[in-house]
Amino acid sequence: MSALDGLEVRRTTTAQQLADGLSERIMAGAFGPGDRLRESAIAAELGVARNTIREAVRILELTGLVRYEVNRGAVVIAPTPENVEALYTARERLETAAAARTPSPAQLDAITRAFDDLVDAAQTGDLPAIVDRDLAFHQAIVAVLDSTRLDDFFAAMTKELRFYLTVLTKSETPDEVVADHRRILDAFLAGDRDRAVAEIRAHIDTSVQQLKQVLAERR
Repeated sequence: MSALDGLEVRRTTTAQQLADGLSERIMAGAFGPGDRLRESAIAAELGVARNTIREAVRILELTGLVRYEVNRGAVVIAPTPENVEALYTARERLETAAAARTPSPAQLDAITRAFDDLVDAAQTGDLPAIVDRDLAFHQAIVAVLDSTRLDDFFAAMTKELRFYLTVLTKSETPDEVVADHRRILDAFLAGDRDRAVAEIRAHIDTSVQQLKQVLAERR
């Protein structure tokens, strides 16, 4: 069985669509950390031009899921404690800055609805859906900063974050995921900015420690 089984490409498929499909395979573990993405082999198997595959791989490189190594070409990232620390530090800066502001009624409603969507996903036990709703909840928090540039910046981080969140969610129950986010939501609903900042910081710090533990166990 090939790691690309089930990935179908239509004649109108763009490099972005290919990148999305490949990222899903990476998230699902079809390609492991350090695996090469052989452009010629992928192009031949999917029946698309190699230049299109190359462009898709470049998109993945920008998202942080793939990097180029000398004499090896494109490889799936092998997470390190340093990578985790850098990514989650950027995330913490954005989310705590947002939590320190008072959201508008519309923004608070968006955060609440995002949490409700997370609860619905948790009830299904669907891991990819839980991860998607988790990211949407935090995207709604970042939106409190009222900056489309920062919204875009966080959105660009989400593919790499999805990789790590998938790892974390596998080690937590859906109820635990919901409980973690409920504490953050409750702080926002109470209008307690200091508590919201503290809850987000604790949530992210715990995630970092859990990820570092996972990485240590894989060595």
